[in-house]
Amino acid sequence: MFDYATYLKRLHEGDLEINPFLGFMGIRHEMINDGYARFRMTIRPEYLQGAGLVQGGVMVAMADESIAHAIMPLLKENEGLTTVELKSNFLAPVKEGDLIAEATVFKKGKSIIIGDCLIKDDQDRPVLRCTATFLIATEKEKPTRKPKEQPVVPMETKKEDNRQTHLF
Repeated sequence: MFDYATYLKRLHEGDLEINPFLGFMGIRHEMINDGYARFRMTIRPEYLQGAGLVQGGVMVAMADESIAHAIMPLLKENEGLTTVELKSNFLAPVKEGDLIAEATVFKKGKSIIIGDCLIKDDQDRPVLRCTATFLIATEKEKPTRKPKEQPVVPMETKKEDNRQTHLF
């Protein structure tokens, strides 16, 4: 299972190679606590779609990462996570400046976690709201099994028209 505690420690220490996606997108963490994460991303020209606005998927990806990071400190050593559902509301267009994502854990159950994220521009204007459901993957100890001895099965024969045919 992935070691989230070590990952978060390295991220906090400024290891930019620990998460290639965050580095590629220029997403910087500002704070991560139990059930809370805040990230910031400066809008680059490559993030703009044809109309000159930030492409929606860029903000959704930022929200997904932010919620996941809010969840990570809450996980036990034998738990992992994966996004299973995500809903986004685009609230306002944005084309320049910084995006600030604040994510919180809404509810943690035994097998799922629901998180929310609000992304604002650097003028404190909400631009995206996202809710995501994550599956908690639990690594279980595998029981040791004795190898089963395979019984010897005799080959059956069948008589058909005075011929013997082997059945497999």
